[in-house]
Amino acid sequence: MQNIGTQLRRGLTSIFSGRASRKQAAQGQDPAGTMETYRNPTEVQMSQLVLPCHTNPREELSVGQLLKWIDITACLSAEKHAGCPCVTASVDDIYFEHTIRTGQVVNIKAKVNRAFNSSMEVGIQVTSEDPCTEKQWSVCKALATFVAQRDSSKVKLKQISPLTEEEKVEYSVAAERRRMRLVYTETIQDLLAKSVIQDDLESRDCNRMVPAEKTRVESVELVLPPHANHQGNTFGGQIMAWMENVATIAASRLCQGHPTLKTIEMFHFRGPSQVGDRLVLKAIVNNAFKNSMEVGVCVEAYRQEMESCRRHLNSAFMTFVVLDGDDQPITLPWIQPQGKEGERRYREASARKKMRLDR
Repeated sequence: MQNIGTQLRRGLTSIFSGRASRKQAAQGQDPAGTMETYRNPTEVQMSQLVLPCHTNPREELSVGQLLKWIDITACLSAEKHAGCPCVTASVDDIYFEHTIRTGQVVNIKAKVNRAFNSSMEVGIQVTSEDPCTEKQWSVCKALATFVAQRDSSKVKLKQISPLTEEEKVEYSVAAERRRMRLVYTETIQDLLAKSVIQDDLESRDCNRMVPAEKTRVESVELVLPPHANHQGNTFGGQIMAWMENVATIAASRLCQGHPTLKTIEMFHFRGPSQVGDRLVLKAIVNNAFKNSMEVGVCVEAYRQEMESCRRHLNSAFMTFVVLDGDDQPITLPWIQPQGKEGERRYREASARKKMRLDR
C-alpha cells in the first residue's frame, strides 16, 4: 500500500509539474500573460435555446425573435462601455446565411468597435449549434449604432483602445462606415437617379402577374409596458420584430406560401416612441424577381386616435425567397405595379437589387 501511495504521489507531481512547465512556456511567449486571458471589456455574449414558441410555420427561428435577441445583446455591450442607458439609432444591412431550427442553440456575441462623441458602433456575430451533433454554423453578422443618453441628454463617451489586430481593423474602418451612414439616404437617392433600369413590364407574362396592392398589409400595435425597454421607450428590437412580421405577411400574399427572409437593408430609427403610442406598420411587395422579392416596410406613430399628424419612426427593405423541399428557391410570380407611386417603388427595387449584386 505504501508503494502504491508513493507511485500515486509521483504521478500527480509529474502531471502538475508538466502543466506548470506548459504554463511557463506560454508565458514565455506572452510575458504579460494577456493573450490567454484577454477578452474585450465591452464584449457581451448571449446563448438561447430555440423553443417552438420562437419559430415560424417552417419550424425555424423567427427572424423577428432573432432581431430582439440581437438588439438586447448589442445594447448591453453599448451600455457596458457607456456606463449609462443607450438607445438603438440604426442597424446596418444584415445577410442571413443560415436558418436555425427548433432545438438548436443561438450564440450571439457583441462588442463595441469604436466610440465617437455620443454614439458608438457595435459589432455583432451570430452563430448556431446543434447540441446533439456539435455542428456549428455562421448565421449572420451585423453592425448597430447606439447613442448614449442620460436624462434625455446625450452623453460624451470615452474612447476605445483597440489591442488585437482584429480590433484595430474594426476600429479603423468604423469611421468610414459612420460617414457612409450619415449620407446613406443621399447616396442611395443619387445611385437610384443614376441607375439605368430596363423596363421589362411589357415582356413579362401577364398571366403570372399579381397586382402589388394585393400584397399590401397594414397593422396597428399598441405599445404596452412589456414592449418597453428599461428607459420607458419602445424597445427597438420589438419594433424590428413587428416590421419583420408585416413584411412576411406581404411576401406570403405574393407567393401563397411561407417565405424565408434573406436580407434586410438598414433600419434607421428617426425618433423614439413610448408606452401608450399606437404604431402603424405598413408593408407591400415592391418588386418580384425570378427567385426573390423585395418588401418595403415603414412604421408611423401617433399618440391619440384624433391626431392627424403621424411621426415616421422607421423604414426598411427586406428580401425574401421561397424554398422548396430541397431548400432551393422557387420561381415567383411577377408584380404588377399600380399608380405612379407603385411604379417608383418597382424601379427603385430593381436599382437596389442591382446595387446589392454590384457590391
